[in-house]
Amino acid sequence: MRIVLKVALSLFIWPIVVMAQDSPPPAQTDPPEQNPPESQGVLPLSSTPASPTPDPALIPVPVQTLPLLRLQPMPKTPLPAAYAPVIKVSAGFLVTSLGMPAGGYVALRGGNASISVDSGKRFATELDISYARAPNAFKSGHHMDMLSYLVGPAYYPSRRDSMSTFVHFLAGGARVAGPFSNGSGGLLLGHVHYPAWGGGGGVECTISRAIALRVSVDYLRTNFYNPAGNIRGQNDIRIVNNILYYPGEFSFRKRH
Repeated sequence: MRIVLKVALSLFIWPIVVMAQDSPPPAQTDPPEQNPPESQGVLPLSSTPASPTPDPALIPVPVQTLPLLRLQPMPKTPLPAAYAPVIKVSAGFLVTSLGMPAGGYVALRGGNASISVDSGKRFATELDISYARAPNAFKSGHHMDMLSYLVGPAYYPSRRDSMSTFVHFLAGGARVAGPFSNGSGGLLLGHVHYPAWGGGGGVECTISRAIALRVSVDYLRTNFYNPAGNIRGQNDIRIVNNILYYPGEFSFRKRH
């Protein structure tokens, strides 16, 4: 009987032992790893491998392509015709009727020279210098003379190849010297250097491409002594006849 019990007990315990041997041992935590002395302060990397990062999904994005640009030449706008400045030099003869403050006139004759720069088809700037003299003023045996230097703008109402008309306004100074009446029948000598101004106009008649004839009539306001010895304004009229020359006109375009 005892033998039968041992055999039955062994048969009952044997499957339990087999099951106990097949089951894995309980998980044991590994002891903390000792860091080497030189790695103090450095955190240990996790021994668990990182899960691989999945590749990002590619989302198709529509791409808008620019149309091809056609390079076309820009339309050329015609430039306005430029007017090159023209220099004119003139010289000639003048007659001046000098109005005396005491009354009467003295006729002075002399020369005139001027230079003009055209800044456009209608406008110009002039510099005018003239000297005139009367050898025996009032039959006194003394001469009377006047030197004037004036500058100012000129305007051409019409400009043609054969003839042009102009008006100008000039201002500057004038020196008038000579005898004048003292109011008692005698004469005194004196000179006055004062500002002067004037204006007038004339014509320019073309002779050739480089030469023209210029005639002008101007009013001129100057100053001289009256019989009381005071300086007063005087009204003068002058007529100028000049030969006009265009430097270099033989070698370039038509003037106007």
